[in-house]
Amino acid sequence: MEMQSTLSSLFASAERGDASAADALFSALYSELHRMAKRELAKQGIPVSLGATTLLHKAYIEMAPKEGTSFPDRARFMGYAARVMRGLIIDHARSRHAQKRGGQFELTSLETEIEPGAIEHDLCLIGEALDELAKTEPPLAELVDLKFFCGLTFAEIASLRGISERTVQRQWEKARIYLHRSIRATLEL
Repeated sequence: MEMQSTLSSLFASAERGDASAADALFSALYSELHRMAKRELAKQGIPVSLGATTLLHKAYIEMAPKEGTSFPDRARFMGYAARVMRGLIIDHARSRHAQKRGGQFELTSLETEIEPGAIEHDLCLIGEALDELAKTEPPLAELVDLKFFCGLTFAEIASLRGISERTVQRQWEKARIYLHRSIRATLEL
């Protein structure tokens, strides 16, 4: 309970523009953010030359100088951090397979069962679909970030947002349908 009140006061101070409070907030949530970064990299199922600590620190560098970003609570902060990490992973995957770097060629052994380029392509499609969802339905995109990227349960998300768990589940289904249709439409082009 004491940690929660400390976090609340740090969020309030950071919201008023106190840079030291923002740094303290990042430090207080560091271990949770590091676990999220490790989980994100493991989820990709592809060999990524990006470590969890590096990803987390790049995310911090990306988040720190942003003017006008607002983190009134833990849910918004973690959702934003997840979106930044997702974007960094997608950018990293894109740069690895850029034409100018010979990304169309990949050295593989004969035992390779899956094609990493296909997985990274799928990751890029998901990222683009989430970006589109964020333009039309920001709360749904934030929900996907909290559930999929932060690894929060429906109950945790409901508690953070102050709504019922069933409402979160309905919103999750709506977001999944939107993403499925968007990705399917992209593949049919």
